[in-house]
Amino acid sequence: MSAGFSLMELLVTIAVLGVVLTIAVPSFRDFLQNSRITNQTNEFVLALAYAKSEAVKRNLAVIVCSRATNATCAASTTWDDGWLVYADTNANGAPDAGEILQVRADLEGGNTLRAGASQSVTFNSSGFSPGVNNDTFRLCDDRGTALARAIVVSPQGRVISGIGTAACP
Repeated sequence: MSAGFSLMELLVTIAVLGVVLTIAVPSFRDFLQNSRITNQTNEFVLALAYAKSEAVKRNLAVIVCSRATNATCAASTTWDDGWLVYADTNANGAPDAGEILQVRADLEGGNTLRAGASQSVTFNSSGFSPGVNNDTFRLCDDRGTALARAIVVSPQGRVISGIGTAACP
């Protein structure tokens, strides 16, 4: 009696494995993309909430801006390279040494984050966001609008997010 696999058993095993992988791999890819876009949405919403709470706590303007480097803002409505949160202690509208509170690096997975008009979001000492007129940030991956995230910031500093409500670039 031999202690191995026959050719037929090996072929059946490979066929079953092929069917299982054909079903599992696309589902796993969707799972990873859903997790990534949800995580990035939550990180951005939390950064905005953190900036708002720090503005009230510190009694001064706290700004969230698109990131050029870990110490400078990009002055762009394209936020794919991440964002900075900084307390503008000298009211010059730019992050200086000792003012940076949080840095978020590039978005993973080729995802994009675009603002409707805002290059930055400023929260004042009352938690309001003057100058923002219900700006919508669109977080997209390669699946397009149907699964994109919209993050809306109101002039009152309220931040809400939704699924499938943002047009992707």
